[in-house]
Amino acid sequence: MSRSALSFAVFLAVVLSILGGMHAYLWLRLVRDPSLPEPWRRIGTVLLALLAVAIPVGMFSVRLASGWAARWLPVAAFTWLGLAFILFCAVAAIDLARLSAQLALFVGDWLRQVPDPPADPGRRLFVARAVAGGAVVAAGGSAALAFRSATGPAEIHEVAVRLDRLPPALSGLTIAQISDLHVGPAIREREVRRVVEQTNALRPDVIAITGDLVDGSVRELGHAVGELSRLQARHGVFFVTGNHEYYSGVDAWVAELGRLGIRVLRNERVTVGDAGASIDLAGVDDWSAGQFGNGHGMNLPRALDGRDPERSLVLLAHQPRAIGEAVRAGVELQLSGHTHGGQIFPFNLLVRAAYPYVKGLYAHDEASARGQIFVSRGTGYWGPPMRLGSPPEIAKIVLT
Repeated sequence: MSRSALSFAVFLAVVLSILGGMHAYLWLRLVRDPSLPEPWRRIGTVLLALLAVAIPVGMFSVRLASGWAARWLPVAAFTWLGLAFILFCAVAAIDLARLSAQLALFVGDWLRQVPDPPADPGRRLFVARAVAGGAVVAAGGSAALAFRSATGPAEIHEVAVRLDRLPPALSGLTIAQISDLHVGPAIREREVRRVVEQTNALRPDVIAITGDLVDGSVRELGHAVGELSRLQARHGVFFVTGNHEYYSGVDAWVAELGRLGIRVLRNERVTVGDAGASIDLAGVDDWSAGQFGNGHGMNLPRALDGRDPERSLVLLAHQPRAIGEAVRAGVELQLSGHTHGGQIFPFNLLVRAAYPYVKGLYAHDEASARGQIFVSRGTGYWGPPMRLGSPPEIAKIVLT
């Protein structure tokens, strides 16, 4: 077995174990403990088992199926995944609160030497059913709000960023950032058209698309992505690859975006402005691109080769990694995405453990150099059509 195949097998085993454990916990708390009468107990058991299996089936159908199955099976599977995650978190939060209260009562009774009360099966059943009902109601309401947030218009997030080397004549230059749109089974022409209209309404000087634009081939999604040809910016529309482009036929997408009038920056830089005042805009391949070969891979030195260090420099890089290298190389501002801002609370807490910069504008000091990084929450969503605590955004970066 090759190294890549082994890594995938380990990853798949971990994912299936997590999904199995999550659904087993839901079965314990929502089916077994409430002592559902037959046939509801059997129905609940079979339904949870089928839903658990449906998630990996839906995930694989994105790549392996075609037609209606390739579109609707992933949507159904990911919708349940989001709802199951929120339901799992709701049940776990209630259980944690119950255990904390029980521990406090136990310690208080022990200190006062109060004997344990006799077991009350009726009360235990009432509490189990109350927990199950409360969790279902809380999760259902949260999921509805999350769905509305994810599928509605993106928020316009205006951010002023001061660049020390910015020519005074360019103060007020605007960059509209679109990131992580994830055009695919659920996000199609209508959603892309809405993003284009929102972005053009900002009248930006530059439009930057910072990766993870697609989840599918040019043949499947070319018509929807074609809406991006209507993007308008005085100094151009630019794109850098994200990790998902490498799952979707990156070379075909690079060619297609070029055909649509979008400049793909692959470890290169361009001049933005006019003869009187300008800045450097650089873009690099995704941080993970090197493993895919065929000349792909992040190469910041190549992008900046021969650059005048006195000029202002903005970098487009999909993942908020390697910011230290970027700042040491003279990057004043890096625009990134990838994290989705965590997308669904409390998953954002895990994202923060993996990435020091999750959403918003940050200053980054590196040795004697200082730079900034702005991390977009993303304009679309990946997986569950839900965003809880991290609404989609189009960023309007105003340089001063």
